[in-house]
Amino acid sequence: PDPTDDWWFERAGPSARIFFDPARTRAGIVTCGGLCPGLNNVIRSIFLELHHGYGIKEILGFRDGYQGLDPQRGKEPLRLTPEMVDDIHREGGTLLGTSRGPVDTKVAVQNLIARGVDILFTIGGDGTQRGGHDLFQEARRLGHPLAVVGVPKTIDNDVPFVSRTFGYLTAVEQASKVLDCAHTEAHSVHNGISLVKLMGREAGFIAAGATVANQDVNFTLIPELPFKLEGPRGFLPLLKERVLRRAHALIVVAEGAGQDLFPGGSQARDASGNVKLRDIGLFLREKIEAYFKAQNVPIVLRYLDPSYILRSVVADAEDSILCDLYARNAVHAAMAGKTGLVIGLLHDQFIHVPIELLTGQKKRLSLQGSMWHAVLATTGQPERFE
Repeated sequence: PDPTDDWWFERAGPSARIFFDPARTRAGIVTCGGLCPGLNNVIRSIFLELHHGYGIKEILGFRDGYQGLDPQRGKEPLRLTPEMVDDIHREGGTLLGTSRGPVDTKVAVQNLIARGVDILFTIGGDGTQRGGHDLFQEARRLGHPLAVVGVPKTIDNDVPFVSRTFGYLTAVEQASKVLDCAHTEAHSVHNGISLVKLMGREAGFIAAGATVANQDVNFTLIPELPFKLEGPRGFLPLLKERVLRRAHALIVVAEGAGQDLFPGGSQARDASGNVKLRDIGLFLREKIEAYFKAQNVPIVLRYLDPSYILRSVVADAEDSILCDLYARNAVHAAMAGKTGLVIGLLHDQFIHVPIELLTGQKKRLSLQGSMWHAVLATTGQPERFE
């Protein structure tokens, strides 16, 4: 059963009544965290819905993430125009720039008040939305009617109450192309092994999706499923069996997989507060080379890490449509005076999700679900390596 079925949410969409007077309303947009296919699409669609749909003339683009909300640290925001956003959807990245890390909430809210900003759209992952929640709470404490509406952004697709984040399928498509090349490399030499590391800090959606899309992967390792290297049914002995039987193998590993294999947990954190992961790709490369050398089995090992390529490309057609729908529903929510929420997507319905509910948890790939079953059927790998 899907745990999200126990929740009831308000459906997103246009409201019969709006809270803000378009003639007197000023909106702002900010993009934070890592890049993702479709960021420019979301910026453009938010702007066009505000400008053409509601007649709002002043829309600011705060630059370089949350630091752009601090006048002492950030650049002057862009005053967006139709000409400025006209063709940004044809480019990867974000027109506004991005960064990681928080901002002084009180300073940021005072800056928004001073600039007369009534609505702020926060485009980013869970850290960004936690920051948006803090901004909403501070504005409420001051009695300032600031609508803060988030658009969830992560190619990892690990946001709860969101069946699919924008950019995910584009990343899967790009990853599948990389796997095509990796398979060719492995298949073209005797005992060739290609090891490909894909994004996925805490969830294996990209690794699983790319595996099913590509259909040539033999082993898929994800954060949700711990695995052993040695032992009768460990990963390395099974990899050896595959190589001896077929003379090639293709392995996909998500960046967050196998972190328990490293001695001592990593305590370092990045600017967003995320634990810095150990490099499972390089770790596996060394272990595979050492194991086959000890087994006196010659191999040719290719290691590919296309992570940043996946997130910096232009959104594909399906993600472009999804970006537009997220953006327009965010504008409808904000103009109706909704605040402290993120646009979610469940059962093909866009919904309003309170920020504190969304940021308190992560979505994981179910090992009992259809996607993981498809991975097992596609690869032929066992349910566990032990």
